[in-house]
Amino acid sequence: MSITFHCECCKKKITAPDNAGGKWGKCPYCNHKCYIPTPKSDSDEELKLAPINEEEEKKYEKIIRETQNLTGVLLHQTEIPPEPAEGGKNDDKELTVQIIKYLRQMADGQLDEAQKTADKIVPYKRQAKAILENILLAEKPEPELANVPKKALIGFVRNIITRMG
Repeated sequence: MSITFHCECCKKKITAPDNAGGKWGKCPYCNHKCYIPTPKSDSDEELKLAPINEEEEKKYEKIIRETQNLTGVLLHQTEIPPEPAEGGKNDDKELTVQIIKYLRQMADGQLDEAQKTADKIVPYKRQAKAILENILLAEKPEPELANVPKKALIGFVRNIITRMG
């Protein structure tokens, strides 16, 4: 007795010997690698299948789509949402102090401290960019930055603006 089955690729009927059951072979028509099923024995019980619940299937598909959308949003999120300061937004004066502190630390070579200060500035990039522009456009520099060369100051400002994105 032989095993008869259809090729998964070309759908042609194939016959294989009984001892080939459970192995892999090539279709003689299309050379597709096919799994040869084991021969059916009389002692095998018939597997009883239940119909698919269409409502459950639709709920499952909806959950999968939502999960994929959320995953896509999270993977493409490029900036960390800002942490609100006390009162909901950062005060311009407080942010100006942090920016001047950062620029002074950069000028003094205190790079680790400047990094920590920049971390406090970055979440408020819109406000910070406006303050940085005002600092650069000011005719007279802030007293804390008076001895910092203009080119160095411009470099430090570019550095933090680049970091803010």
